[in-house]
This record gives sequence, structure tokens and C-alpha cells, in this order.
Amino acid sequence: MAKEEMARSFFHAFSRMGDKSRKEKRCQYAAEAKKILFELKKSGYLCRLDYQRWDEYLEIISSDGENADHIANLKKEVAYWQSDDFASSVVKAKGVGVSRAGQLSKLGIETVYDLFTHYPKRYEDRSKIRPMDQVTAGEYVTVAGTVKAVKEKRVRKNLFILEAEIYDEQGWLKAVWFNQMHIKKQLKTGKRIFLSGKVNKNARKLQIQNPDYELEEAESFVHTGQIVPVYPATEKVEQKRLRRIIKDNFDIWLDHWKDPLPAEIRKKYQLMEVQKAMKNIHFPESKDDYKEARRRLIFEELLILQLGVNQNRYLENHQKSGRAHLKNCERTQKLLGSLSFSLTKDQKKASEEIWADMERPRRMNRLLQGDVGSGKTIVAVLALTKTVDSGCQGVFMAPTEVLAEQHFHKTKPLFEKAGIRSFLLTGSLSEKEKQCIYDKIKQRKADIVIGTHALFQEKVSFDDLGLAVIDEQHRFGVQQRNALRDKGLKADILVMSATPIPRTLAMTAYGDLDITTIKQMPAGRKPIKTYSVTSDLRPRVHAFIRKVVQQGQQVYVVCPLIEGSDHLNVQAANDLAATLKEDIFPDLAVGLLHGKMINKVKEKTMQSFNEGSIDILVATTVVEVGVDVANASLIVIEGAERFGLAQLHQLRGRVGRGEKTSYCVLINEGSSNEEASERMKIMCATQNGFLLAEKDLVLRGPGEYLGTKQHGLPDLKLADLLKHQKVLQIARKEAVVLLKKDPDLSFPEHSQLAREVNRKMTPANFSPLSV
Repeated sequence: MAKEEMARSFFHAFSRMGDKSRKEKRCQYAAEAKKILFELKKSGYLCRLDYQRWDEYLEIISSDGENADHIANLKKEVAYWQSDDFASSVVKAKGVGVSRAGQLSKLGIETVYDLFTHYPKRYEDRSKIRPMDQVTAGEYVTVAGTVKAVKEKRVRKNLFILEAEIYDEQGWLKAVWFNQMHIKKQLKTGKRIFLSGKVNKNARKLQIQNPDYELEEAESFVHTGQIVPVYPATEKVEQKRLRRIIKDNFDIWLDHWKDPLPAEIRKKYQLMEVQKAMKNIHFPESKDDYKEARRRLIFEELLILQLGVNQNRYLENHQKSGRAHLKNCERTQKLLGSLSFSLTKDQKKASEEIWADMERPRRMNRLLQGDVGSGKTIVAVLALTKTVDSGCQGVFMAPTEVLAEQHFHKTKPLFEKAGIRSFLLTGSLSEKEKQCIYDKIKQRKADIVIGTHALFQEKVSFDDLGLAVIDEQHRFGVQQRNALRDKGLKADILVMSATPIPRTLAMTAYGDLDITTIKQMPAGRKPIKTYSVTSDLRPRVHAFIRKVVQQGQQVYVVCPLIEGSDHLNVQAANDLAATLKEDIFPDLAVGLLHGKMINKVKEKTMQSFNEGSIDILVATTVVEVGVDVANASLIVIEGAERFGLAQLHQLRGRVGRGEKTSYCVLINEGSSNEEASERMKIMCATQNGFLLAEKDLVLRGPGEYLGTKQHGLPDLKLADLLKHQKVLQIARKEAVVLLKKDPDLSFPEHSQLAREVNRKMTPANFSPLSV
């Protein structure tokens, strides 16, 4: 359920508690409200609600005496936000009632703070008044004159036209408004008026249609006669309304806006004070003013971001000790010696960095990133062996059962050679099987556990967890990462990603992690020949599939959907598997694999494909990560334009793992979408995952690329992680200095800075610093 929908459900349940209903009904609604309340806190949406009414909410939901500790913490957090006027509901703002507040929420404006940080997307310079004899058709101009005549016409049933003749000393023009008859009351003859709009010519006469206007007698200009902000708006909350609400509230609230930036930082980088910056970002007097305002506010956004993402690291280093793993590990060396291949230079370096980190007496928090097929798994296996060597248990978590099973089957023989007991734990095991594994984990009869989200369950209790490895980190959130780590008192954590991130952004997305990168590919990996074709060439693709199978190799065919859709013109796995099996390749073995299949069927299908008894495996993106079948040399991706570069690269990485030349064919609908076409060109041009990551970042933008919801990062309103990388680096440097001096930002001079970090960073992932 979406957070906004949960909030509405909470208020609905809360209001029903006030009804004159039976006691049991009131209890039912109270229980419902409480459940939603805790979900909202968990999801980080709590601070979007109106804190000025929370005393009422908490009094009712705490009446049964349950969850006393949770409610005590909530009361503490509520008191913190109640001391901040800007956390009040936007209903408190001048010119905003309950109805208007609902309309503003569609723009993400829930609080007074949101109203002021709803920044303009651009500006229009309406400060230069053009004499009317210098106005020409096609221009956007601002003019000023006197109203001489006003006429109204009804052209047809639903079309009313209001016309006004406006004169200045040099000439005149006509202002025309459609279906805005309410303006007539203000257009009194003899009044001086300012107009801004586009000029056109009608019957050889110049006119401005639907111009913004203001009368000279207005207390202050908002819409004309100055540089005017243009905001993201909606049909219900149009530009003029939004400008007026923000302008009116400036006079009431702006003096109370406290500057979060320490004075020494403002002075060092010559940054405006916050009140001046807020005024000039909304209503600047010159271009230089709003440029300086943007510079100041962008720096503030990035500093707060860096403080938030680095906070956990500094609190961890200052407040929590870790365990020091043993330096000389016999089983690790034994496993290393049993390998049938030699580690690459990058794999050795990565292992040494991780081992050195594990040997330090503090918790390891490290990201291991590398391209598809670069050999991250063996580095993780060696780290897990080291933790067992040091007398601890290890856990290896994957995002899908298919990948977890593959990791288990591939690593089990390696672990056995080193005398290590490993087990697989997934959600689809029977309760009896799960309980057996729970017992082994608790009784220390399991050294390594490989699994999926099932590892999060409360029933999973380790005797002494020393290392948690999380594969494909981008599939999990920070909160999930922390939950797994907390299964051990002092457990180290290693997260892995085959979606490389440029270093500057990695420091933001994974600010609490040290970073190790593998760029070198293992010897013998052949390049994968990649082609992009339109759907009309599908018969030729089918002929190529047959040729590959006849040569004794296997094929993946990937579809974006499991089942067909009336709204989307894309191949679905179920339908395509049936078509290939019955009509196109009746003489070949065609299999089907997708996430909704029961585990035994999935396992049997993958085993058959591994053993070579399935020639063509039709699958969804369940095969995106980790699936490794050396004999598969061709992957065909249907509806390729529907996938991002990172996902296409991951899918392509399923082939090229054997000695034969491998191929990837991207079938697309020949869309006119320029971005999709660009993705196809890039995929055909390079197989370098780091270069692809850079291109993907440019195409998709940092927010979507990083997956801000998963990382717990806030939406940036002015800053752009790609465009403002230099500012980001400076902000990071200042954040490090600040946190070294004051890790929890508890110094009095940092109190407002701490409040802004709490406001903007997701509460579910980043605990309030000084609450």
C-alpha cells in the first residue's frame, strides 16, 4: 500500500474512533489505526502527517496499554517535531484550507516546510515594460497601460470572451480572456494595469490572450512587473494561486526560518544566509540573485545528504565495537588451494582489502562492486570461510530463490573441501524443513546459511553471526541490510553489486560503506556479440536459435511479463513458451521459468537446463542475476526497449560463460522513443559494465538510477548528483569534518542542522540524531 494511501486509511480509522459507535467497534478502529501508524513510521512517512494533532492520536491509540515502548518513542519524536512550526500541516498556511491542502498534496506539499521548498522550475523576466508601439506578434512581453473599455461576448454555450482595450502613451492593444468572466469586476475603466503574455495578431490588431495581469494598486507585484517564478503546478492549483499563497506566507513565516548552515561554512564558501536565499529563490530581483540563492541551497541540500549517509558510519565508529577476525586462517588457505583456477589480480586485491577489514576490531561495512562475471562470488566465499575459521557463523543472502539455490549448489562443494557445513534456507521450504534448519543454526550445527528474505524471520537465530554477505544489494533496502546485520551482535557486513556506480555517486548511495571494486575480468571470458533487431525480423531470430541448438548449445529467451496484457503490446513468457513449443520448435525441448512457479518446479526446470535436457528456456527476469549455465551461448530478449541498460547488461551476462562464442539479440518494437533507441545502440557498442553504468546514469538521472527509495536517500529538489559532483565532493568533505567533531550533531550550534537531517533523510533508515 502506498504511503499516502496508508495515511488516508489512518485518518479514516482515527475519525471512526470518534463516532458514537459501540466500544468493540472503537477498539477495532483503534487497532487498525495503530497498525497503520507503525507501518507509516517504519516506511519513513511519519513526518508527513500533521504533528500538531498527534497528542490526540497518541492518547487514543495508547489507551489499551499495549506497545508502550513504541508509543513512548513515538511521543518523543512527536514532541520533537511539534517544536518545529514548519512541520505543521500546510492547512496552517495563509490562504490554504482543508480543500486546498488536498490539492496541494498532489504536488507533494503536505507541510508548511514543503510549501517553501516547492521551488520554481524556471523564471520569466517580466520586469521590463515594453511600450505598446514596440510590440510585435509572436513575442512574450510585459506592458502597462490604462483600461479604456471592457466588453463581454458569449460566442457559444460554453465559450465566453472578455475583451479589454489597454492604452499607454504610445499606442494600444487588446487583452482577451476566455471563460474567465470573474476578471470583469477588477477591470474598471481608468485603472492602470500590468499585463504579461504572448502577443498575436487577430484581424490586423494586436492582442494578448489569457495574459497574467495585476492592477497597479496591488500591495505587491507577484505575477508581472518583475522576475516571476514558474512552479510545478496542477489544473486545480494554477500558477497565480500558487505564487500568491507562497508570497503571502513569506511575510508570516520567513523571519522564523533558522539557518542550518554553521556561520563558518557560510563564510568559507561565501553563501547567502538562508532567509535571503529563500526570498531570492522564489522572488529574485535579478538573475544574479537567484543564481546565488540556488548555489547556497544546492550546497545545503548536498551537505545534509552527506551528513545523513555518513552519520551511521561515524556513530558506528564512535559507539560500537566489532570483532577482530583471525589473521591466519587454515581453512581459507585450504579452500583457496582447492580452486581449479587462479584468482585475478583484482580478486586478490579485493580479498586482501576485505580480510584486512575483518581483522580490525570494528564492524566491517563494505561494498564489493564489479561487472557481471568478474568473480565477486568467490571473493565472498573466501570471506565467509574466514569468518568460520574465526569461530563464527556466516550468512549469504540472495534476492531470488533461483539465485540462492545456484549459490548453494556451487559453493557447497567448496565449503565441504574446507570442512564447512552449509545449508539453504528459502521461503518455499516446508515448515518442517525450515524448523530443522532453524535448529541447526541456533545449535551451531550450521556454519554457513545461504538463503533469501526468509533469513529476516525472527525464528532465524544465530549462535554467533560473524559475517553477513548480501548479493545484488540494489534489490534490498538499507533497513533490510541493517536487519540482517543485527542478527549478530558484532557482525561484519559485505554487500555485493554487479551494477557498478561511479565513485562519486557510490560515496553518496553507500556513504556508510567502504568500497572495493573489481574491474578485471577472469581469463577466457569471450566478448558477447550483441545485435538489436525489430520485431519483424523475429523469423530470422528463430532460424538462428535453431542453428545454435543444432550446434549443441542452449538458448535463453527472456520476456518482460509472465502473462499477456490487454494494455501492453509485448511478448509474455507463458504465451511465447506455448508458441515456441507447439508451432516453431516442436522438435526441440522448450522449458518455462518464472517467479510464480512453485519452488520444486523451478528447481527441476533449472536442473534440466543445467543438465542440457532443455534446449530453449523461456523465462522472465528471474534469470537476471547469477544464473550460470556454461553451455548457454545465446540470449534473446523480447521487448528489449522496456528494460534499462543495467538490466539488459545483467541479462546479457547469462551467456558468455563457456568456451563458445556467445550472442545477445535484443528484439524491440522499433519504438520512436529516442532514449530506448539510444539504449539499444549503447548495448551493441560496449560490454563494459562501468561504461554502461555511466551512460545509464546520464539517460535515467541519478534518482532513478540509484533507486532512492531502496537507498533511503531523499529526493533532491535543486541539486543534481550528476551535474553538481564538484559541490557534492566539497559537501562530503565538510560533512566528514563536522561529524568528526560532533558525530551525532548534538552541539547547540548544530541543532538546526540536525533537524534538517532528520527532516530530509528517511527516518526508517536514519535515526533522528538528537531526538
